[in-house]
Amino acid sequence: MTVNDDVLLVHGGTPLEGEIRVRGAKNLVPKAMVAALLGSAPSRLRNVPDIRDVRVVRGLLQLHGVTVRPGDEPGELVMDPTRVESANVADIDAHAGSSRIPILFCGPLLHRLGHAFIPGLGGCDIGGRPIDFHFDVLRQFGARIEKREDGQYLEAPQRLRGTKIRLPYPSVGATEQVLLTAVLAEGVTELSNAAVEPEIEDLICVLQKMGAIIAMDTDRTIRITGVDKLGGYTHHALSDRLEAASWASAALATEGNVYVRGAQQRSMMTFLNTFRKVGGAFEIDDEGIRFWHPGGQLKSIALETDVHPGFQTDWQQPLVVALTQATGLSIVHETVYESRLGFTSALNQMGAHIQLYRECLGGSDCRFGQRNFLHSAVVSGPTKLQGADLVIPDLRGGFSYLIAALAAQGTSRVHGIGLINRGYENFMEKLMELGAKVELPGKALG
Repeated sequence: MTVNDDVLLVHGGTPLEGEIRVRGAKNLVPKAMVAALLGSAPSRLRNVPDIRDVRVVRGLLQLHGVTVRPGDEPGELVMDPTRVESANVADIDAHAGSSRIPILFCGPLLHRLGHAFIPGLGGCDIGGRPIDFHFDVLRQFGARIEKREDGQYLEAPQRLRGTKIRLPYPSVGATEQVLLTAVLAEGVTELSNAAVEPEIEDLICVLQKMGAIIAMDTDRTIRITGVDKLGGYTHHALSDRLEAASWASAALATEGNVYVRGAQQRSMMTFLNTFRKVGGAFEIDDEGIRFWHPGGQLKSIALETDVHPGFQTDWQQPLVVALTQATGLSIVHETVYESRLGFTSALNQMGAHIQLYRECLGGSDCRFGQRNFLHSAVVSGPTKLQGADLVIPDLRGGFSYLIAALAAQGTSRVHGIGLINRGYENFMEKLMELGAKVELPGKALG
């Protein structure tokens, strides 16, 4: 990637202490906004964070004739889809930027307009996330897809029809695509090996409020009975468990004490167990969770990422920074994204001892084991981290670099911090609220 102008100077060595708030989940809110496009009446979404993905979807909705305005309370959006229209191709491309969200507009636009256009898609470079599968699914529903120079043009000459789909892997994006397409398709859609993350359940709750008929079985099968019409919804988005865990790891790595208002135990149980095994402490109340380093040595662990209810891949990168401060050898086996451990090379430059392996270490064999990907890591600690020049590679890796810079001795220059805005609301303000010593060169913060 190119080094962006947005550079943050981080003066490390100070524990993070204080309180911050997390709002609605990045992996739910933009998708719930897309769902509003399916309705025949306005929808009201609460607990919306001010992040780039939300702004991208808001712009795309407005391009398609949806009126989007703030609600009566902070973090509330009201979306009126009663005048949906086609959007200009160049405008879609300009608004979408590097986001992968536009792919989820396909089903709703096919239902509402009979056609859709999807530009080339971006997103974080953490491994293969093929969009071909989305188009294969849409073809099964009856869509026609034409590849053009500027993107993909989709048509639905007749009403889309329900179908049977089995995912080769329980992909969150593919599950969302099926849900947003099947709810207005004719007949029943059966989705096997579906993702069942809390954000998927919350999206199902949104769609059910609109009038959808969706049943979840215990064997990762979701059955959707198509209806003729959907209305609007009023919904309070579930909190962002991935952001909450990032701040928890930051508290642990910097030997700090952070109260995360909005963090919820139920969606974070797997993370909380691991956090405790490493030696972190936490306390839960009705409003949030306090995370802190209780003193003494952190413990090394064996960790394997997996789809929900396993240890989430987005929790892995921030926690690895804390594991550089644990005594002994920690083993991390990444089974979700084959390239997600690439961020560790910068940690080694800061003084960490992390070795990557192609083999499946510390757990069961996974789909990357025989494919030459460096997807397992051995972290040897504790090691003292030193400030460095860092270039942010992706969203979670970027926040992990911030944590490393905060835990390190000396000053780090972190390049490309704009990418963190995709998933962390007001993270600069939150850093300062927690006492971090950070500054934008040539700009005063605060």
